[in-house]
Amino acid sequence: MEKILLVEDDLMITESLGKFLRQEGFSTVCAPGQKEAECCLDKGGIDLVLLDVSLKNGNGFSLCGKIREEYLVPVIFLTASDDEYSVVTGLDLGAEDYIRKPFRPRELISRIKVVLRRAGKRQSVFDFYGIRVDADKALVSRDGKEIVLSALEYRLLLIFCQNKGSVISREKLLADLWDVGGDFVNDNTLTVYIKRLREKIEEDPAKPSRITTVRGVGYRA
Repeated sequence: MEKILLVEDDLMITESLGKFLRQEGFSTVCAPGQKEAECCLDKGGIDLVLLDVSLKNGNGFSLCGKIREEYLVPVIFLTASDDEYSVVTGLDLGAEDYIRKPFRPRELISRIKVVLRRAGKRQSVFDFYGIRVDADKALVSRDGKEIVLSALEYRLLLIFCQNKGSVISREKLLADLWDVGGDFVNDNTLTVYIKRLREKIEEDPAKPSRITTVRGVGYRA
């Protein structure tokens, strides 16, 4: 389930739009201003940001630039400011789309899905709950510090990144690891590498929060 961060200081819009997005199958979290939005983004797990230009604190344009540079999450402006300067500025800052209020709910959902699909196809840098994974450079880091993984640990983490929010069966993990690396990985080996990966990326490996076990099925990323 994709998680959408709605950055909007109008409580009525927040409540109605949040409810509509949840009915359409999205998880939502709301923030009235830039500081609150950054706190939500710092926690990780955000797939898309719906952003107003005018905020309780901060500025939508400033926040958009920071999101694109630091959090690598797609942004859609959702605002009443539809003058040419605002539209061009928003798009130049890296926003994927610019939708004027009032908007048609079904059109919004369609455009959200297009942006998510487009972002998924070209994504090479992932935010995995505060862990940054650069697939082009095969580099994993947290707070700017590199996390050294073995080749198989890295491939395993990348699979979790690409399936974030989903439950992944052990069978699928074994099949994907075989397809990617060509190495033989059996069930016992998978257990060992899950343990090793958790020791490197979890705050408390004994109580994992990024990769959790779903008994009888597999793991939730």
